[in-house]
Amino acid sequence: MTDVPVTVEARGSDFARLARKINEAGLLDRRPLYYTLRLSLVGVAFFGGWAAFVLLGDSWWQMLVAFVLAVAFSQVALAAHDLAHRQVFRNRKPSEFAGRLVGNLLIGMSYGWWTDKHTRHHANPNHEDHDPDVSPAVIVWSADQVERVGGLPRFVARWQAFLFFPLLTFEGWHLHVASFKALRNRSMKRRGLEGALLVLHFVLYFGLIFSVLPFGKAVAFALVHQAVFGVYLGCTFAPNHKGMPMITAEDELDFLRKQVLTSRNVRGGWMVDVALGGLNYQIEHHLFPNMPTPNLRKAQPIVRAHCAELGVEYLESGLVSSYGQALRHLYEVGEPLRKAKAVA
Repeated sequence: MTDVPVTVEARGSDFARLARKINEAGLLDRRPLYYTLRLSLVGVAFFGGWAAFVLLGDSWWQMLVAFVLAVAFSQVALAAHDLAHRQVFRNRKPSEFAGRLVGNLLIGMSYGWWTDKHTRHHANPNHEDHDPDVSPAVIVWSADQVERVGGLPRFVARWQAFLFFPLLTFEGWHLHVASFKALRNRSMKRRGLEGALLVLHFVLYFGLIFSVLPFGKAVAFALVHQAVFGVYLGCTFAPNHKGMPMITAEDELDFLRKQVLTSRNVRGGWMVDVALGGLNYQIEHHLFPNMPTPNLRKAQPIVRAHCAELGVEYLESGLVSSYGQALRHLYEVGEPLRKAKAVA
């Protein structure tokens, strides 16, 4: 995610011609009415979910509320994504203010940590050495990484295609832990505010859960809620780059090709748009990170036609097919380790 608005001259000739078309179509203009409605609906779902939790009280039906709140948390995270990209506000200060409230306070995810991580992802998508989203922390994404890793990632890599979705149940907790760990980084802006909002979130979160529910149900609620939250978030990002070409230091690609060739769009109607928060238009989003979400659909035919003129492959698939491609890639990456284990 970038703090620098896209300009026609910024990315070289092929991208410059595309950027001119996008600018002329007015697709980088803000969409205040859309975001007012979207953020209002997300707010109703979020606070309405907690109101239902309090009103329902001591009941195992709270597991259903945990599921609903996990969806609401994920939609809040997608809204924070748009805020950080300056899709909602053009200026930095209101974007950061709203982003910290939405990210740190409402869902316990550090706005500063995530912004830094996501900026590096956008700069070098699917780059083995520079994209933090494909670092071999647990999942291994390429044959070269297989040769370099040991310990848990090497053990998991053998069967990572089968373990991928179960592992996503821990993604929510990972976001929380990583947010707190990032507070040790002195380069993070407003560390005190970030930390205070994170602590306040968890005081309110656990305080409310354990005050309404007895201990066993409270633990079960938190586990279900965080597991579904992690799976939902993981499922919004997994179709976009996983299984697409990996880039190394030897690859020399211009901005347009680096973004298009490593990204995958997901076909679908308005339900997919809402569920994935517009990230199903991943190619357009990576080319124009500060483009408001509702304009991505309008930009798609322009971008697709431009790629066809250049002979640049533009990949789009269905939702289920996109997961299949990602899982097949993970299975193929782990194959050498399975063979080595069988020989041993």
